Amino acid sequence: MSKGSDLLVAALENEGVERIFGIPGEENLDVVESLRHSSIELVITRHEQAAVFMAATYGRLTGKPGVCLATLGPGALNFTTGAAYALLGAWPVIMITGQKGIVASKQARFQIVDIVSTMKPLTKLARQIVSARTIPTIVREAFRVAQEERPGPVLLELPEDIAATEVEGVSLIPTHAVDRPIASPEALDRAAEIIRGAKRPLLMIASAASRPQSSEALSAFVQRAGIPFFTTQMGKGAVAGGSGLYMGTAALTERDYVHMAIDQADVIVTIGHEVTEKPPFVMRPGGPTVIHIGYSQAAVEQVYFPQVEVIGDIGRSLTQLADRIEGAVPHADALLPLRATILEHLADRAEEAGFTPQRLVHDVRQVMPPDGIVALDNGMYKIWFARNYRTQVANTLLLDNAL
Repeated sequence: MSKGSDLLVAALENEGVERIFGIPGEENLDVVESLRHSSIELVITRHEQAAVFMAATYGRLTGKPGVCLATLGPGALNFTTGAAYALLGAWPVIMITGQKGIVASKQARFQIVDIVSTMKPLTKLARQIVSARTIPTIVREAFRVAQEERPGPVLLELPEDIAATEVEGVSLIPTHAVDRPIASPEALDRAAEIIRGAKRPLLMIASAASRPQSSEALSAFVQRAGIPFFTTQMGKGAVAGGSGLYMGTAALTERDYVHMAIDQADVIVTIGHEVTEKPPFVMRPGGPTVIHIGYSQAAVEQVYFPQVEVIGDIGRSLTQLADRIEGAVPHADALLPLRATILEHLADRAEEAGFTPQRLVHDVRQVMPPDGIVALDNGMYKIWFARNYRTQVANTLLLDNAL
C-alpha cells in the first residue's frame, strides 16, 4: 500500500519533474524516502535559499516549474526571499515544505510556524495538504497555477502524518497544456497602423519577452520589422545576437547612452514589459506613443501608462503583427544611425590596461562560450554587465529584480 508521500512523488513524476532541489529534514523524511525509489533526482543544497533560487532559475530557463524541498519552521522560512524573487520575476516554482502532524503532535508547537500564512503574500497559491487522497488534485492545480499567466511560485505544505498516511485507490490527474489567449485582430490592426505611420520607431524588449516559448518568434519579429531595439535589464539577451539592430540596454532610467535613441523615438513598442523592473525610461505628457505588447494588461504607473495595448500570447501576437507591418514601415531604420555612436561609447575603455568595470565585462565575454550563462547578483557591477555585455544566444545573461 502506498503512503501519502509516495502519492506526492508519483504526482510530481506525472508532471514531468526530473529533479528537486532541497535539504532533507525530520518532517520531510517520508518524501525523501519516496524520492529514493522514484525517477526524480534529489539535488542536495547547502541552504534552503540556494534550493529555491535554483528552482526559480530552472523555471526561468525552461518555462516549467522548478521544484524545491525544505523542512518545517526555519527551513521553510529560508524559502521566503526566493519566493519573492520568483514572484517579482514571474518564474514558475513549486515549494514543498514539511510540517508537524496535524492530527496529533507529540512535540506540541515546537518549531511550528504558520508557513502558509507567511507565504501567501509571496506566492500565487499557498496550501496545506490535509488529506492524502487530495494530493493528486492539489499537485495538478499547483502546477497549473504556477505556469499560467502571470507565472510564479506556489507553496505546498505536507504535514508528516499526512505524508505517512497509507492510501490506495487514488488516481493521478492527467496533465494538459497551458493555453494562452490570442490578441484580438482589432488590437493588432490598431498597433500596426501606428507603427506604419511612425517617423522614429523603436522596440523595447523586456522581461516577459525572455520566456523560452517566445524566443524564436521574438527574434523573427525583430528581423521582419527591421526596427532598431533596446532591452531592459531583464530583457537583456532575449533576442539572439547578429540582428544588427541592437541599440543597447537601459541599465539606467535616463541619461544613459541608449537614451540618445529613446529620447528621439516618437513610437516605442514595449514587448513583455512589467513594472516590477527598474524603469527603462519615463513616460511624460507629450512624449512618444507607447504600444504595450504583453501576456497581460499593463499596470498603469506614474512612469508607465501606454496608450495602446496588444494582449495575448506574445509569440503569436508578434507573428501576426509582423504579417501586418513587414516591409510597410518606411521609417523603420530612422534611429539606426545612432547605433554606431552608442556602441562606441559602450566599448570605450574595454581593453585598456588596469582593472576597470569595462575591462572586466570585456574579459568575461572573451572567455565565455556563446551559449555560456552568466548569472548576476545585485550591485553596481550589474549595471556594467547590463550595458556592456553582448549576448549571442538568448537567455545567456541572467539579471534579476535586485533580490
